[in-house]
Amino acid sequence: MTSVALCTINSSARSIARLCQVSRSAHGTADFHSFVARYSTLRKCAFLPGGKWSFIRAGTRQMSQSSPGRISLGRYGKGVFLAAGAAAVTGVLAAGVSHFQRAEMATKISKVEEEEGNIRERCKSFMSVPVTDIKVLEQRKDAMSTRMEMLIMETQAEFCRALEEVDGGSFRVDRWSRKEGGGGISCVMQDGKVFEKAGVNVSVVFGNLTEEAARQMRSRGKVLKGKDGTKQWWFGGGTDLTPVYIDLEDAAHFHKTLKEACDKHHPKYYPDFKKWCDNYFYVRHRGETRGIGGIFFDDLDSPNQEEVFNFVKSCAKTVVPCYLPIVNKHLNDSFTPEEKDWQQVRRGRYVEFNLVYDRGVKFGLATPGSRIESILMSLPLTARWEYMHEPTKGTKEAEMLEVLRNPKEWI
Repeated sequence: MTSVALCTINSSARSIARLCQVSRSAHGTADFHSFVARYSTLRKCAFLPGGKWSFIRAGTRQMSQSSPGRISLGRYGKGVFLAAGAAAVTGVLAAGVSHFQRAEMATKISKVEEEEGNIRERCKSFMSVPVTDIKVLEQRKDAMSTRMEMLIMETQAEFCRALEEVDGGSFRVDRWSRKEGGGGISCVMQDGKVFEKAGVNVSVVFGNLTEEAARQMRSRGKVLKGKDGTKQWWFGGGTDLTPVYIDLEDAAHFHKTLKEACDKHHPKYYPDFKKWCDNYFYVRHRGETRGIGGIFFDDLDSPNQEEVFNFVKSCAKTVVPCYLPIVNKHLNDSFTPEEKDWQQVRRGRYVEFNLVYDRGVKFGLATPGSRIESILMSLPLTARWEYMHEPTKGTKEAEMLEVLRNPKEWI
């Protein structure tokens, strides 16, 4: 689905970057980029390289595969940068209930504790102790960097446990440190019963901004200005769904859930950020989008920090409800070898976008001390590139490609 980030640059800059998840089924790629959230702050903006910066990032990716003809997760992957799952729907549900209603009834979404709760108690539910020392978080509990880190850590835990419930497996949790400042928590589940690969990452880093990293920021049109001692902050985030085949009901559900979250804060957020998403997740050298869109925003710093943070929280809370009903709906889908081949081709396009265009990957690779395994966690275990591949007209594959070449409105 999406990723959300708050960026600030100052003498003790911190930022929260993105949380992203992707799920891929053998029948189709369910690429879910869950809400990637980023919060960044910057001080010493007049001369970027050497200026202190901070960044917190969370990302998730999940995939599933089965043998030809057997069950698979479904047709979609989500890239948000958060997601969660529940067990398959049981047979006790009343007849006449829709796929989404059944999935929602079977999915128990744990409520994130209120922000005002005790920090030490809240940390007990995380996948790991936070990157920032708990005592430090308690001392500055009202700081935006603390609030953002707690939000991302809670979302990571909720997402991981939901995916474990769907798959029956468990995440490997790696807590790593960066000598230049900060660290992260990488959670990966691989070769599960449902998910071929699922990853939910958090990074909280700070340090000196390199020239290459500054160049990556400028390439998106970010203007970093100000005098020494001033502070700049902004949020960024996004989520998209990358199916292998089109399902109108799924697309409408995904976008409707995002729109409801956006509409709570501004009527223009969804249409503006949906268009931004279509433009951002675009594989220019192929002339097609990565998936069927979602929302994306960056450098968001108005009307004020508190209101933007509240918007980010609303987006983070959509990760499970916009995606898990789709997972449950397609949990028992069958697929053919030909459909599996098409999924592999679409995975190749996903890889091309991530390595060539994705800002998070490029920024991460340009950041000294980056953990490469975590950055490249989003890549699938397998993919396929066929020379001059073009689906036959009138097929489901051709229908999918038409949508990717000509983005549409889903609600």
